[in-house]
Amino acid sequence: MDHLDRYREIVPDYAAFRAVQCIPLYNSARINTLKIEPEKLLERLREEGVLFQSFEWYHLGLKLDAESPGKLLENLLGQIHIQEELSMVPPLVLDPQPGECVLDMCASPGSKTTQIAQMMQNKGLVIANEPSLARVAPLRSNCERLGVLNVAVTRYDGRNFPRGSFDRVLVDAPCSSEGRERRGPGVLARCSRERSLDLKALQVSLLKNALRLTRAGGVVVYSTCTYAPEENELVVQEAIGESGDSGAFRLEKVRIPGLKECPGITEWNGERLKDELSATARYYPHVNDTGGFYVAKIIKN
Repeated sequence: MDHLDRYREIVPDYAAFRAVQCIPLYNSARINTLKIEPEKLLERLREEGVLFQSFEWYHLGLKLDAESPGKLLENLLGQIHIQEELSMVPPLVLDPQPGECVLDMCASPGSKTTQIAQMMQNKGLVIANEPSLARVAPLRSNCERLGVLNVAVTRYDGRNFPRGSFDRVLVDAPCSSEGRERRGPGVLARCSRERSLDLKALQVSLLKNALRLTRAGGVVVYSTCTYAPEENELVVQEAIGESGDSGAFRLEKVRIPGLKECPGITEWNGERLKDELSATARYYPHVNDTGGFYVAKIIKN
């Protein structure tokens, strides 16, 4: 059986979902307002003959018709950052504010870290945690290129990140990356239910620690670029269930105006899940012509 067939019952218009996997994903970028005003950046791209299209749902997102967008002068100068479209969603759902203390638990290569810092206008503190030494270099490089000044890099295992009291925490968890097939064909060949179950244990531990590290009234956003319920809804349900009484946390509806989401599932393989999981969001590649993503927003009461 093809690996994606296990999602036949939960993905709307499954035939279209399968068909789009073979269509390469366009290049996209985020305008970095720490370095340049959006209108000035767009004017420069027009002058250079770079074709682009602004996202309908995010005024700082661009689809770029450029063969090697990473070589654009604007990218080298940090005026734009090459970033997959749906990768921009979790920071927007997190909604960090200037002056807050925010943790990005799984930070490298820094796309979401730098977007968070940009949203905070370089005010406050962003802890960018990355346990892998090899992945710290690109994280720091991106922060420097983009003019980010309020980020401190740490190298803890996210499961053991020491005690803190953060206003907001992002857990963009390591996952099977099924939603990235359009970016790099062959991803799905490495995916299996067994791999998702192996990853689930790590993901639950990361999310449980994030919930512990967040202050009362704070926000935790959990995200993956995969479709597997074992790595998405089942992780959120288990982590919340093991982190306090039933009223300790609540799921807030994930909605980005202009971007079509499907509700999180509440049943999988005959198992009934919490109804509240319908507040989480699934983004499928054939619905918005994107990659695939899952996002949950948790409020600590």
